[in-house]
Amino acid sequence: MLTLEQKRLVPVAAFAAEGNIDGLRNALAQALDDKVAINAIKEVLVQTYAYAGFPRSLNALSALMDVVNKRREAGKKDEQGKDASPFHTDKTMVEVGTEIQTKLVGQPVTGPLFEFAPAIDQFLKSHLFGDIFVRDNLDYETREVATIAMLAALQGAQSQLKSHYQMGTNTGLEKQDLKEIVTILETEVGPEVGKRASEVLDSFLNG
Repeated sequence: MLTLEQKRLVPVAAFAAEGNIDGLRNALAQALDDKVAINAIKEVLVQTYAYAGFPRSLNALSALMDVVNKRREAGKKDEQGKDASPFHTDKTMVEVGTEIQTKLVGQPVTGPLFEFAPAIDQFLKSHLFGDIFVRDNLDYETREVATIAMLAALQGAQSQLKSHYQMGTNTGLEKQDLKEIVTILETEVGPEVGKRASEVLDSFLNG
């Protein structure tokens, strides 16, 4: 089953990717009320830029900062949570990211698109799966829960969403966990996002 932290991060990730700051503020308050650490939320909002761009990530982080400051002024004590550990390696970040990507996908990632545009293959491996996913203050499973929510919130990202359902499964998410993500999206984010997530999940499970 999804942890409470993972459940609360679903609408946070979706609203951030969608650019819905009002919805995000409400989701942030709920997450903080339920003791989700500030650093865990911050990590999801940083990761958002890899899927929805810097503007939405920066806007979401600004909203989090504002919500946290107002709660502190009101006397609420939110958990800070752990920072990412220093990462030391003799490998290049391309090598590190390739290992993480291969583990999550279940096999090495190659194909005509990456041969056509090798720069995007390098950036995916070195930056997304290297620099971001290597940070250990969120585990792979929780990062995939957040990624699924982000991609469901974005129009036209169904192919990537389907891939991340598989990657989520590879990190340990069960069929019922994926269905629970869809239910949270339907009830807390909106019917359009929920419908998109549900249709892609049906395609994944029946494909």
